[in-house]
Amino acid sequence: MTRVRRGMIHGRFQPFHLGHMEYMRAAAGRSHELFVGITNPDPTRIRHEPSDPARHLPESNPWTYAERLLMVKAAARDLGLDLARVHVIPFPVNEPELWPAYVPDGVTQYLRLFSEWGGTKLERLRDAGYEVVVLDQGAEKEISGADVRAALREGGDWESFVSPAVAQVIRELERVPV
Repeated sequence: MTRVRRGMIHGRFQPFHLGHMEYMRAAAGRSHELFVGITNPDPTRIRHEPSDPARHLPESNPWTYAERLLMVKAAARDLGLDLARVHVIPFPVNEPELWPAYVPDGVTQYLRLFSEWGGTKLERLRDAGYEVVVLDQGAEKEISGADVRAALREGGDWESFVSPAVAQVIRELERVPV
């Protein structure tokens, strides 16, 4: 497998769960540097997406950009990644015209396709001229952020869905999402 100079993953990471860890591990293994784009970084700029009708709702976005950044860095530590080669950036996925301000040139975008929304992202990224590599083609989504948020709200076993360091970040935030 050839390693690219710069790879990128992205997501809302509400919260950063074990499925995201697999995504990060796969892209990091293929990249010298990994950019992790946190989508919906600014709650005032979130837009409705027809291919994912719940992604703009407040209950789907309980954590701030800064809180999710802490989760991403904690997850990268749990994976044993060199934090000097992992860069967390805002990624306004619904505003492609802003991407050049955030995403460095020459980045290979890595995607996991589990839904119609994945197809929308794939199309946007290709239209913007990025090389896109689809990871885990045909795999089924095993964990969703909605599952983790529901377990948190209901007092269930949410910690089994996240890495130990991410669980620590969530506990330190001392609040349960709505």
